[in-house]
Amino acid sequence: METETAIPWLSDAEQCAWRTYLDVQRLLTYQLEKDLQPFGLTNNDYEILVNLSESAERRMRMSDLAAATLQSKSRLSHQITRMENAGLVRRENCESDRRGLYAVLTDHGMETMQKVAPHHVDSVRRHFIDQLSPEALTGLHTSMRPIAEHLRGLRGKP
Repeated sequence: METETAIPWLSDAEQCAWRTYLDVQRLLTYQLEKDLQPFGLTNNDYEILVNLSESAERRMRMSDLAAATLQSKSRLSHQITRMENAGLVRRENCESDRRGLYAVLTDHGMETMQKVAPHHVDSVRRHFIDQLSPEALTGLHTSMRPIAEHLRGLRGKP
């Protein structure tokens, strides 16, 4: 019979840091979403618009967009359907792969992105950037970068 390795409980300082991170992540996501509501967008909508607006020819394969936004293909498909109905994106067949589809940012989607982006940046600045000193912001980036790299390395692994 194998003996389970005991996992050490979080120290008070570790617990405090972890719970503060969770609190900030939830509250910031909530606030940024709330600030997008007047434009009829969700955080997921905005993330898709950003990805498409920064892509060559304002288009991405659906599978690549799903990976970039950490959504299942099924969930992304429903999201794209809603965004198609709003005229923000359209689907196009992939010439090189009959089963492949592209999500393409429409002109209306690009205009929406250009209209909303300054408001979103202002929201990020007010609720995140301006709450930290330049030194704290640098420290946060330095602290979070190894975690992001670790988690990116796990993507696609069982």
